[in-house]
Amino acid sequence: MKLLIKKLRDNAVVPKRATEGSAGCDLSACLDAPLVIKPGKTVKVPTGIACELTGAENFVLLIYARSSTATKKGLAPANCVGVVDSDYRGELLVALHNHSGEERVIEPGERIAQLVAAPVFLPEIVEAQELTDTERGSGGFGSTGTKV
Repeated sequence: MKLLIKKLRDNAVVPKRATEGSAGCDLSACLDAPLVIKPGKTVKVPTGIACELTGAENFVLLIYARSSTATKKGLAPANCVGVVDSDYRGELLVALHNHSGEERVIEPGERIAQLVAAPVFLPEIVEAQELTDTERGSGGFGSTGTKV
């Protein structure tokens, strides 16, 4: 399996893993100048790259927060996890949301998120009139309690 990276701009940074054991590779901001994200706001940050995962079927690329960016700056993907479908060939954008109460600045080339390849199951979709019963049934949010 290979992750093909196409630089769309000269100042784009080709993603790489920080360590041999890293699950994801870092995505960097492809900016010409620092970008300010106001508290409670979301900004689409360009990466300047497009990509293609080859040599595997039924895989997806997922964009996750970098733990340091989220915990130290309060910046994380607005949609929690970005989904890059296998047939998408456009520029990867990271919709960063500022959860902090302060303005945050993204510098050109700064690592802003991480990209992880994962298998995806593509089941046949079938409309059904009934579903099997379970002990939980339709019990939703909080239905199992909060303590062990």
